[in-house]
Amino acid sequence: MERFDRFLSDIKGKKLAFIGAGVSHLDCIRMFAEKGFAVTVRDKNSREKMGPVADELQRLGVRLVLGEDYLKDIDDDIVFRTPGMRFTDEDLEAARRRDIIVTSEMELFFALCPCRIIGVTGSDGKTTSTSIIAAFMKEQGYTVHLGGNIGRALLPIIEQVKPDDWAVVELSSFQLISMRHSPDIALITNVAPNHLDMHRDMEEYVDAKRNLYAHQDAFSKTVLNAHNAITRSFSPDVRGKLYFFDRFEPVEKGAYLDRDGNICMRTPQGEQKLFHKSEIKIPGEHNVENYLGAIATVWGLVEPEVMRHVANTFAGVEHRIEFVREIGGVKFYNDSIASSPTRSIAGLYAFSQKIIMIAGGYDKKIPYEPLGPVVCERVKKLVLMGATAPKIEAAVRAAENFAGSGLEIVHASDMQQAVKLAFKGAQSGDVISLSPASASFDLYKNFEVRGRHFKEIVNSL
Repeated sequence: MERFDRFLSDIKGKKLAFIGAGVSHLDCIRMFAEKGFAVTVRDKNSREKMGPVADELQRLGVRLVLGEDYLKDIDDDIVFRTPGMRFTDEDLEAARRRDIIVTSEMELFFALCPCRIIGVTGSDGKTTSTSIIAAFMKEQGYTVHLGGNIGRALLPIIEQVKPDDWAVVELSSFQLISMRHSPDIALITNVAPNHLDMHRDMEEYVDAKRNLYAHQDAFSKTVLNAHNAITRSFSPDVRGKLYFFDRFEPVEKGAYLDRDGNICMRTPQGEQKLFHKSEIKIPGEHNVENYLGAIATVWGLVEPEVMRHVANTFAGVEHRIEFVREIGGVKFYNDSIASSPTRSIAGLYAFSQKIIMIAGGYDKKIPYEPLGPVVCERVKKLVLMGATAPKIEAAVRAAENFAGSGLEIVHASDMQQAVKLAFKGAQSGDVISLSPASASFDLYKNFEVRGRHFKEIVNSL
């Protein structure tokens, strides 16, 4: 791959450092080490905590700088920032002042990628939307490279990417904040308060999301959620083709749901009914919305009958209202991805009955007031755990409809007890859903680990 080969030639002899050896970095570290570069891993964890990963890195000849001072006196030429680290970290700022290049795996992939890119971001729904788009494109016959925030680094496979392929990439605000390249096609599912523990304020968070389209040119395409005030406000700044999607109202150009529940697409060339929302295999109105955004994104690249086939057959993504097991007529669902109030609200509306909800976790400093009335309306028993339990309970009790809701609130010390309390007294026909409305970092490494632990517990009942 000519562009990547030229890049490797340009940085020959440079010392590379990766901050963290997590999912987004490990394959990159292996690749550069195997190509003969001097690679350092800087990680806050101890040698013991890194375990087998540290053993492998040392076998590859990677230098390890570990512990509390892992960012002090950086002496490398190029530093790859982990997505979860603040771009404005003072040690990184100091490194930049010393002419050290600070970049990221995703920044470099965008700069060097030989094929066209579809990028997806949003506060909620971005992983499912990205997965639907990838399914559409694969079913149409394209070679698709799916990755980014969805769990796979793409830079390590860049030598396999051909010009006629497509990269379908999910991007978080942490990745976008430092991006200076935008994808050929951009989809923003929605924007609501999130990750305010990591961003200076809501303005910084919104500005990070803007980077998905901010560097596009006139030949690009952007798809925005017309029903979300923040995403709708982005429209005057879009340089290329602009499409919308809306679950509640028709749009002038884009995908929408008509009054009869039909998914429709409107373009300057005309309007077309595609299929009824009841044909979508994965449950929930929010997934209807995810399909609308995905359809508008790939319109012109994927045939309508292909879209319909995917809607009929796509079973969803792990940890997103994922059916786990039925015991004595009680159904368990894993919605561990619901790490914000808005995501949990969407999950609650996916069910046609009042459910038993397990919620709580790490505090991202986002407001829980909007969650309160919906919990009172849609939940019969609320099991709370983690650091946000008091905030969620306060928001629920402050809701105007709490008094007449009949809602039962109980507290658990951990996931094991939470599942036990949720199942206690549950009757045939009940639904129990892990829908935390919070991040996982107080007890788990990430939402995937949290969701799998929940499933292990449920499957052991």
